Amino acid sequence: MSDVTRILSQIESGDPTASEQLLPLVYDELRKLAAAKLAHEKPGQTLQATALVHEAYLRLVGSQKWDGRGHFFAAAAEAMRRILVERARRQHGPTRGGDRVRVSLDEACAVADRSDELLAVNEALTALAEESAIKADLVKLRYFVGMSHQEAAQSLGISRATADRYWAYAKAFLYAALEDAEQSTKKSAGR
Repeated sequence: MSDVTRILSQIESGDPTASEQLLPLVYDELRKLAAAKLAHEKPGQTLQATALVHEAYLRLVGSQKWDGRGHFFAAAAEAMRRILVERARRQHGPTRGGDRVRVSLDEACAVADRSDELLAVNEALTALAEESAIKADLVKLRYFVGMSHQEAAQSLGISRATADRYWAYAKAFLYAALEDAEQSTKKSAGR
């Protein structure tokens, strides 16, 4: 049993000092995960990887029960994704200027607004989860956690061949959903 798994078990059993022991063990991996997430965000992002790690960690160390290290990191990736989606939604809210965008001179040539992309991916991933939760979990583990195909398959308790099939299906599903969203956006902008 790894140290992380042992400490997660202690947290479940109510040990108040266990959560303090967990953060130093997982911090570097969570920081890398957060940095990877933020690399996909638009330039000028004010949220730092450290802040994202701390906010996600606070969401994680509640009364949640963990089935091991893989489950914990999958939940961490999900927490980070939700934080970024909430941030993107707030950026598009009326108190933040709605659809107006601040653009620096260096960003003037940027074509895509990544927060719009993040919201579209989130909607597509939610639709995939409604159809097949395990396929959506595979995407989260691969894309958000950065697990290899084999690690994700092991974490989900499925064979590598099944993971390959699910991955192919999920990619096609998400591609089609994002294409539909883009077409809808173009139609509504043309009106």
